[in-house]
Amino acid sequence: MTLNPLANPKGVKLVCELCQKPAFIQCTQCRVTYYCGVEHQKADWLGIHEKICQLLVPLRTAIPFLASDEERQHRKDQLLQRQRHMIDLTRTTGQKLLFEGKHEQAVPAAMQSLRFAIEVHGLASIELVPSYLILGEASIGLGRLSQAEEYLMQAQWTVLKTPECSNAIKSKLYRNLGLLYAAKGEYEESLRHLADDIYHASEEFSTDDIRTTGGYFHMANVFFRQNRMDVADSLYARVTDIWYEHLLRIVRLRTKTPAVPKGVGPVAVEINQEEEEGLDEAQEAEAKQVLNAIYDIREHQANKRPDIMAKICHGLGMLYYVLHDMSRAKEFGRKAVVTSEGNSDVDLSSSIIEFMKVCDRVR
Repeated sequence: MTLNPLANPKGVKLVCELCQKPAFIQCTQCRVTYYCGVEHQKADWLGIHEKICQLLVPLRTAIPFLASDEERQHRKDQLLQRQRHMIDLTRTTGQKLLFEGKHEQAVPAAMQSLRFAIEVHGLASIELVPSYLILGEASIGLGRLSQAEEYLMQAQWTVLKTPECSNAIKSKLYRNLGLLYAAKGEYEESLRHLADDIYHASEEFSTDDIRTTGGYFHMANVFFRQNRMDVADSLYARVTDIWYEHLLRIVRLRTKTPAVPKGVGPVAVEINQEEEEGLDEAQEAEAKQVLNAIYDIREHQANKRPDIMAKICHGLGMLYYVLHDMSRAKEFGRKAVVTSEGNSDVDLSSSIIEFMKVCDRVR
């Protein structure tokens, strides 16, 4: 990528996208984004700018004078729709990068989501909290605990002064607080916050929803660090079961012949079903992180239970099938077949066999 050095006209103040210091270079592709130096330009490109480069142009380009009220209202509505899309895109990207362990890269995405959220909702809105939480979790991952605490305290204060705050946002707040205290080694305080996370996620989604599994997983990790393996094992099993059932539903929907209502083509039916049962980018990354972590833990246990190993292998096989990575889908499918031999769970063994037949039909 090439960059334009800037020679700013007198009185024009351009600032860096990441640090808000005076900018000296410009992105040559969108020409509406500026940086203090190459380092911040590269960090922003890797974190989010590559995805939103051209999307920023209509948001930051001066518009011509519009004569009628109707035209101005249409432009305003269009701008608001684009800003809301940017909030969703940047947050999903930031969350995905966190699940992939790319904490440094998650920061620019979170900063962009915060910037757009402020433009749309104002400085004091509860809608800013998800962006603060991504910034907080990224800071925890980078070992910047004081900075993480500042972001999370800002989020917590906003939640406390917003009585109508949803259980979904409260769940994410308590999950991040749990991660913060775990990073500090304050495990009992961490478990308390993670219990609050599970409570609010269960209220919002149900106890068996994939959006509740994060609390179970991080709680299991705390018990694992405390060497309380009996509790950790039961929580890892719960996480595995929930993801397993969710992925099984997706695979079955994608592999069955849908009933075609009158006047609707089969392609339309398939698209509607996938939209209903699919995973977004962040959920895909979360599933990969969580299920692979549990698999590694199970693989290194002295006394492996065949039924537990078979289910986690089958779950990973289905995940990679959904992600269209057939090589890994078949790899974990074969592991599931081997570990399920002699297993008393007939339904699980039958499901694994059916899954391998599905994989064999894909070329």
